[in-house]
Amino acid sequence: MKPLVRAPLGLIGRIFAILLLAILIEFGASTFFYERASQLSVRDDEARRLAEHLVIARKLLAEHPAIERPALAADLTTTRYKITWSKELPSAMRVTPSLDRIHRQVIAWEPSLRPANLRLRLVGPARDAVIVGSTTLPDGSWMKFATREPVHDLSFSPERILLALAPAVAIILIGGVLVRQTLLPLRRLALATERVGAGTTQEVAEGGPREVRRVIHAFNRMQARIHLLLTDRTQALAAVGHDLRTPLARLRLRADAIDDAEMRDEMETDIVEMQTMIDSLLTYLAGEGNGEPRQIADLAVICSTIADAARDLGHHVDYAGPDHCERQLHPIAIKRALSNLVENGLHYGDRVRLTLEDRGGTTIVRVEDDGPGIPEESIEQALQPFVRLDSARARDTVGFGLGLSIVSRAVEAEGGTLRLTNRAEGGLRAEIHLPA
Repeated sequence: MKPLVRAPLGLIGRIFAILLLAILIEFGASTFFYERASQLSVRDDEARRLAEHLVIARKLLAEHPAIERPALAADLTTTRYKITWSKELPSAMRVTPSLDRIHRQVIAWEPSLRPANLRLRLVGPARDAVIVGSTTLPDGSWMKFATREPVHDLSFSPERILLALAPAVAIILIGGVLVRQTLLPLRRLALATERVGAGTTQEVAEGGPREVRRVIHAFNRMQARIHLLLTDRTQALAAVGHDLRTPLARLRLRADAIDDAEMRDEMETDIVEMQTMIDSLLTYLAGEGNGEPRQIADLAVICSTIADAARDLGHHVDYAGPDHCERQLHPIAIKRALSNLVENGLHYGDRVRLTLEDRGGTTIVRVEDDGPGIPEESIEQALQPFVRLDSARARDTVGFGLGLSIVSRAVEAEGGTLRLTNRAEGGLRAEIHLPA
């Protein structure tokens, strides 16, 4: 079973991103049109006041002799506009592109300025820029003028943008909280789904939108049916195991009473094989319904215990690894899985080496033997239940071919992975990776 691949964004994250995108687009559009309208309004007012002042100042300067014009220009200077007079043409005076609209508006307000060679430009930084310009008098001299107050509104105002952004941010945060609360029942449903089949049931409280409540109601009913099926299966397996082991026990007692040693040994072998087959079948069928809780266990002690038990029976099994390695797992299931791998290695080989490593929280267990290994094309098939790769040889293997399937299930229950590879020096390597 492949591990669940987490999406970059969950459902809440995606809805939050949609809200963020929508509000930012709305904010950007509204800010643009608001600033645009504000700029147009400011430019209209500025153009009208500038046109009126230029007409009056130009007329008064034209009616007075040249010797009086400098003093008169100083008198015409106000807190808003500065007026000067010059006989010479101002240098580098042209219409700035951003002032084309104001230039057209001034001419529209006072058509008399059209033949006066009106010129405008911006001077200074963008936020503190002032309008500087000139226009000719009837005698060919020049009247120069400049606004004394910066024309702030000709560019976007960062302060105004930040002020408009504050409500949008508040709306996004409030919307995110509301969406999270709305989807909270789905989160509880996801947590309950992960526990289905683990031996315990917990009914999920129905809440949220109507569609979510219907999903939760259907899940609760499904969970109850699954729990009932698991309970019935567990009871049936317990009954079958008891009923099958009872006649085997009677057979073992009767075999002990047989005087013929050879026949007694053959019967004992058959009884052990039947016992092993029953145990492996019941273990496989029990699956996750065995009800064993996860708990802190010393995996190093489990591995060394298995190796010691095998050596006590006269087998060559070595353990290499730390003295202690505690982690949370299903100890009985893991011990059964490792025992299956060791027994499998002893059946096909003479020596087995059990290795334990801890790499930054990830625990690696290897079981290596010196047997013939498994053909590369049959490795995946070997993990399937009820598959025996030695069917062409004389049947000397006990069980139903469930050993590796039981190991695979136990490893998957821990969230780990099982990998089978052939060793270069001969034999099979079973490698178990248990994540932190």
